[in-house]
Amino acid sequence: MKWILTPLLALLLGVVCLTTAHAQQLRIGYVNMKEVLDNAPQVIAGRQKLDQEFRPRNDIIESEEARADTLEQRLGQGDLTEEARSRLDREIRDIRRGIARQKEDLRDELSFRRTEEVQRLEDQINIAVQKTAARHGYDLILSSPVVYADPALDITELILQQLQIEFDADQRELAQP
Repeated sequence: MKWILTPLLALLLGVVCLTTAHAQQLRIGYVNMKEVLDNAPQVIAGRQKLDQEFRPRNDIIESEEARADTLEQRLGQGDLTEEARSRLDREIRDIRRGIARQKEDLRDELSFRRTEEVQRLEDQINIAVQKTAARHGYDLILSSPVVYADPALDITELILQQLQIEFDADQRELAQP
C-alpha cells in the first residue's frame, strides 16, 4: 500500500507545482461590471433616451399629483358642506389611486425597458472586454461579483475607454449622410 501512495503523492505534488508555475504566468484582469453599467457611454445614452421616452408620462403623473394637492388644500379650508366635502374627499382618493397605478405601471415599464437596454449592450460590453484582453495580453478576465480582486487587476477603466472608442465611432457613423 505504501508503495502505491508514495508515487501517487509525488505525482500529485508535481501536478500542483506545474499548475502553480503555469498560474504565475497567467495575466488576469478584473472588470467591475457595476461601474461599467453605470458609466459606459452607451448606457448613459440609453438612460437619456429612456428619460426622453418616459418624461411625458412622468409629467402627467406630476400634474395629477399637483391637482390632488390643490384639492386637498381646498378640502382643508373647512368651508365646504358635508356633501361637498365627501364628494371632494372621494375625488382625491380616486386621483391618488390613479396616480399610484400610473406610477406602478411606469416603474414596471421603465424597469423592463432598462433591462432590454442592458441586454442589448451586453454583447457590446463582452466584445469590448475581449478586444481589450487581446490587445493587452490578458489570459483571463473575471467580472464582478467576485469575493476579492486586487485593485492592480482592475481593468474596468480600459473597458470603459474601449466602449468610449466604440461609442464615438458609432456616433460618427450615424452623423454621416
